[in-house]
Amino acid sequence: MNDWDELTRRIARSVQTTVGWIFWDPGAVERYAALGVPAPLGYIAARSAPLAGAGTEAVIAAFGSISPFGIRMAFELLGGHERFRQVCDARDEAVIEGLQRYAPDIVEPLIEFGPELWSVVERLPLVGRVLFGAHLAMPRPADPLLSAWHAVNCLREWRGDTHWALVVAEGLTHPEASILHNAWLGYEPDWLAKSRGTSPDDLAAGWSALETRGLAAGHEVLVEGIGVRQRLEDQTDLCTTLPWQLLGTERTTELADRLEPPCRLLLARVDVTAGPNYQPASRVRPSSAPGNGSRCR
Repeated sequence: MNDWDELTRRIARSVQTTVGWIFWDPGAVERYAALGVPAPLGYIAARSAPLAGAGTEAVIAAFGSISPFGIRMAFELLGGHERFRQVCDARDEAVIEGLQRYAPDIVEPLIEFGPELWSVVERLPLVGRVLFGAHLAMPRPADPLLSAWHAVNCLREWRGDTHWALVVAEGLTHPEASILHNAWLGYEPDWLAKSRGTSPDDLAAGWSALETRGLAAGHEVLVEGIGVRQRLEDQTDLCTTLPWQLLGTERTTELADRLEPPCRLLLARVDVTAGPNYQPASRVRPSSAPGNGSRCR
C-alpha cells in the first residue's frame, strides 16, 4: 500500500470513533427511552432518520449488515418521519454533551477543522452512496461542534457506502459478510452477526453459501475466506483516499494527530458501555495480506 492508503487507514479509525461511541452512550440511551424507544432501535432510528422518508426497504438496503427485522421494528414503532427526526435530535444533544464531558480535547480540533471537512464532503461523489447522500442533504447544525461532528459522520457514511458497494461486488449477502468479518477479527463464532441481529435462518444460509463457495467448511471460515475479507478491507482503504487527498497530507496528518488521543478515551468508553468487541473499525486492524489489494478506479 502507498502512503495515502496508510494515512486513510489511520484516519478512518478516528472518524469511526468520533461517531461510533454514541451508539451505546448512556446519555443517548436515556434520551431514546424518554421518547419510548429502546436503545438498539434508537441507534437505527437516529442513523436512518435522513433516509427514513424513503421507507423501510430503502433503509434495509442502505444499512447493509444491520438486521432487517430490527429496522422493520423501528419503523413499526416510530411510524412517521417526524418521530425519526426526534430521535436524531435526541442523539445530537447527547453527542454535544458526551464529547464535552468524556473527550474535551476533541472539541477544539473538530470546531477548527469543521469548515474544511464540509468543503471536502461537498466535493465527494454521490453516485452509489445513498446513505451519505441522505446525510449530506440534512440541514447543518448551527452549533459549530455539532456541525463538525455531522461532517465527520458524512465522511463515515461515505466510506461505509463505498465498503458495501465492494461487498456487493464480491457477491456477498449481509450474513456472509458478517461471518467473514467476524473470522477476520478473530471473534468467537457468529458473535458479530448475532450482535447485529442476524436471524438464525439467515446465519445458517450465510454459512451454507460460504461453504458452497469454498470459503468455509464445518462452521469454520477457511484461509480463503479470510483472504476475501482482507481484500475487501484493502480495497475499502484504496477506494476511500479521496477525502484525505482533498484535505491534503499536512492537514490530514494534523487531524489524525489531534483526534487520536481523545478518540482513545472515547473507545475506552465503548469498552465500558458496550464491550471490547464493539467498534472493531476503531481498533488497530490486521495488517494487509500481500497481493490482496487492487487499485480502486
